[in-house]
Amino acid sequence: MTIVRTLTPLPPPTAELSADEARRIALRAQGFLGAPDRRAGVRGVLRRLGAVQLDTISVLARSHELVPYARLGAVARRTVESAYWTEGHAFEYWSHAACILPIEEWPHFAFRRRAYRRAPQWHHDLPDGAYDAVIGQLRAEGPLTATELGGAKNGGEWWDWSESKVAVERALMYGEVVCTERRGWKRVYDLAERAVPGHLLHDELDDTECLRRLVRLAGQALGVGTRADIADYHRLKGEQFDAVVADSGLVPVRVRGWEKPAWADPEALASVPRGRHRTTLLSPFDSLIWERARTERIFGFTHRLEAYVPKQKRIHGYFAMPLLAGGKLVGRVDPAREGTTLVAKQVSLASPKAVGPMAEALREAAEWVGCDAVRIERVDRPELASVLTSELARLT
Repeated sequence: MTIVRTLTPLPPPTAELSADEARRIALRAQGFLGAPDRRAGVRGVLRRLGAVQLDTISVLARSHELVPYARLGAVARRTVESAYWTEGHAFEYWSHAACILPIEEWPHFAFRRRAYRRAPQWHHDLPDGAYDAVIGQLRAEGPLTATELGGAKNGGEWWDWSESKVAVERALMYGEVVCTERRGWKRVYDLAERAVPGHLLHDELDDTECLRRLVRLAGQALGVGTRADIADYHRLKGEQFDAVVADSGLVPVRVRGWEKPAWADPEALASVPRGRHRTTLLSPFDSLIWERARTERIFGFTHRLEAYVPKQKRIHGYFAMPLLAGGKLVGRVDPAREGTTLVAKQVSLASPKAVGPMAEALREAAEWVGCDAVRIERVDRPELASVLTSELARLT
């Protein structure tokens, strides 16, 4: 018996955009075009993006610090951490990856918590009573790190978790426990009933409503995107996107030069994106460039994190940070720090016009992390090395 699947026809586009218009809409949605909302600050950036990815790598700073810096400028790093983690403003959960999320998004991830409870995929056995013991300890003593709960590891490899670590991570996935901050890069756990405001502490939204809200929020954060772009934002499946997009509030659009259909936030279409472009270095984990195919489509720029690539196979460096200037990606730099010197180990420039923006971005980044000098080690276009060095000296 042959089963024929009938595909629901897509609705006609409500608007046609040029590739340049789509790029500018995306930049504005992500906070890189127009005056930054300094009053809203770091918390405003988090709400606007809906998710800020965490990662262990720290070169200039950790990625979750680089994201607001790229949009707001030199916000003090202590201010960034405080903005995320004080007053119950945010929590950490699995979104695009491990991400800081606005606390008001807690109900939207009920579908994922239920999925973990229904079909947990664990590589660690958990003795009877270990889960309840951790919950009891948090109730009596929390908030606590895994170390304070009895130790994070058994003493073997990094994945050789202790019973208490396995238990608390399981409780985190289920939603009984919340990560309320990172302390020395360790997760700090507390009971959800204590950490999440009462009006948000529920799993009342069904899966469809959770997905509908997340698709809408992802569309707003991206401005315009394809099915893959929008689904990838919170790591949804394509069929999950398909099931809710018609009711999400996003509208179908056609973008000239894009092969796939697209959807846009109607508010993003209501006005022409204008304003000042930010010149800055981007974390490789910045949501502007999360999806490689989208980055190539919008910016004509191939971005790949090479931290996990063998050193001899790297092209642009361990933590190459793309340079955004004039609304385009025009270069990248692999940075390091030696004392109070920011070292540009490898600089790649799309053209001589990128020299000035790269110098500006390097100088600003150096000052932000407390460096008083910048040293250039290698430039992919050697004829531009002395020009870049001279431009940096001029900015000093």
